[in-house]
Amino acid sequence: MPVADLHVHTTTSDGTLEPAALPAAAAEAGLSAVAVTDHDRLNPAFDGPVLERAGVTVVHGIELRVQATDRRVDLLGYGVEPTEALTATLEAIQRDRMGRGRAIVEGLEDRLGVRLDVEVEPGLGRPDIARAVAAHPDTDYDHPTPVFEDHIGDGRPLYVAREIPTFERGRALLAEACALVGLAHPLRYDDPAAALALTADLDAVERHYPYAGAVDQTPVDRAIEAHDLVPTGGSDAHGETLGAAGLDAAGWARVRERL
Repeated sequence: MPVADLHVHTTTSDGTLEPAALPAAAAEAGLSAVAVTDHDRLNPAFDGPVLERAGVTVVHGIELRVQATDRRVDLLGYGVEPTEALTATLEAIQRDRMGRGRAIVEGLEDRLGVRLDVEVEPGLGRPDIARAVAAHPDTDYDHPTPVFEDHIGDGRPLYVAREIPTFERGRALLAEACALVGLAHPLRYDDPAAALALTADLDAVERHYPYAGAVDQTPVDRAIEAHDLVPTGGSDAHGETLGAAGLDAAGWARVRERL
């Protein structure tokens, strides 16, 4: 059972867990530590890189999507102390995200013939929109996943791309502001080998993750050994249940030392 879940989203981006409830949710899951890693946005509820809240260590982090040549990957930054450059970049990303969200909402409303209860604001993500579709009484959806499959997932008819930093720029921004920067969920990408090659320029990689079905972690372990990476881990929770994956005590101690 993990003691640290280092990949959790809140309502600051596209999760359903309120930031104030994060420490209690972590404690309920039996965790000693949790990292808040909202998409492309720092969480205003946490004003330091590492905090103690209700007996739980809370690491202020971020998940930043970047463009690496012909693929998009997600970087996880831990122990954030915001810089002016990072703050300005995140503000620009949020403006773009809101424009993208507005376009997706309008496309769905037109296609489905409904008005969705979605407020276009900073942090809005596709899961928020998909949940609104599933909750609407006049659609044929009762779960968000088919909304992605039919309409707004990558390559689907209502998918809208957004502007994101390059890998080099994103890595540099996070390296300046964070104690530890790693690659998120390396085996989720279409080309895991290409994604893992990027870890040569990073500090860490997400070794523990709740992939669907059995996966061969050998490529990740090889990257850890080749580049002397710190293994991280987390559940990528977008709901209120934490701890589906994470680090044991020894793994957390290694991360904690770097923070």
